[in-house]
Amino acid sequence: MTPAYTIGLFRGPEITPWLEDVARLRVAVFRDWPYLYDGDLDFERDYLDAYARSAESIFVLAMDAGQVVGASTGLPLADDTEAFRQPFIDSGMDPEDVFYFGESVLLPAYRGNGIGHTFFDLREAHARALGRFSWTAFCAVDRDRDDPRQPSGHRGNEMFWDKRGYTRQPGMTMRLAWNEIGHGEVDHALTFWLRGLEPMR
Repeated sequence: MTPAYTIGLFRGPEITPWLEDVARLRVAVFRDWPYLYDGDLDFERDYLDAYARSAESIFVLAMDAGQVVGASTGLPLADDTEAFRQPFIDSGMDPEDVFYFGESVLLPAYRGNGIGHTFFDLREAHARALGRFSWTAFCAVDRDRDDPRQPSGHRGNEMFWDKRGYTRQPGMTMRLAWNEIGHGEVDHALTFWLRGLEPMR
């Protein structure tokens, strides 16, 4: 049975009431492979502060009976922190030309119903409507395919991203540290994926 849900779209200052919900959802979903994140709500609040301060940020939320069960975020890359902007600068790209997608997180019971495509469709439409971006981008953690912690039968999102028109950019990598379950703070490499953003028709 397909679970019931609705999609909410919140832009700029409208996102503020939802920051805590998205922070909690990130902690819950990123606990699983491949992030293995031992969540920290204070860190999450600091991370999401860039979205709260951006007049052109977006939250796409999947909700069931008023509860946030999925979230997808985005903001102009120029409004994000230096750590996210620097790989673009190093590659000769102007951060002003890029709209950055944060996360797409969704509780397991709601997966497989097309919500992931909706998340991308609405964020891309938002970036396109702003009228000044040439690229959309996101980053994903790099993991060894032979890592014994990877669950049996795990299917990554790479094929989905590829079908959406995104291309992994080897060498465009940033580093972030977070507390990993059972290991404490660990430094991680995250590589960017890019797609050219065609103009509105």
